[in-house]
Amino acid sequence: MTDVRVYETMFIIDPEVEEEEREGIVEKVKSIIQERLQGEIENLDRWGIRKLAYEINHRSEGDYTVVIFRANPDNLMKLESFFRVTPQVIRWQTFRRKDIEKKKSSAPQKDQLKEQ
Repeated sequence: MTDVRVYETMFIIDPEVEEEEREGIVEKVKSIIQERLQGEIENLDRWGIRKLAYEINHRSEGDYTVVIFRANPDNLMKLESFFRVTPQVIRWQTFRRKDIEKKKSSAPQKDQLKEQ
């Protein structure tokens, strides 16, 4: 079995979609991470509707959400598959956050040194 790693996913939902449906997509992403990936969400940040750096599908704005979570890398494709089949999500990117992994792994070592 592979170690659990920390990931960050940013996804952009088409702002033309009703707010309720956008909330539903965010809830579905949370559900996929927790249930299908058997992951743990560390932070979910809704940025709201912002201007895109460039047009995507003739849209100049998008509803941004950023999620930081821990999951097994073997299951990560389940989240990617959801994004691929959800046309309301116009862009997404997932990447490993080694910097957070290092902070978390070095923190217990400092505590152990204090105890000694």
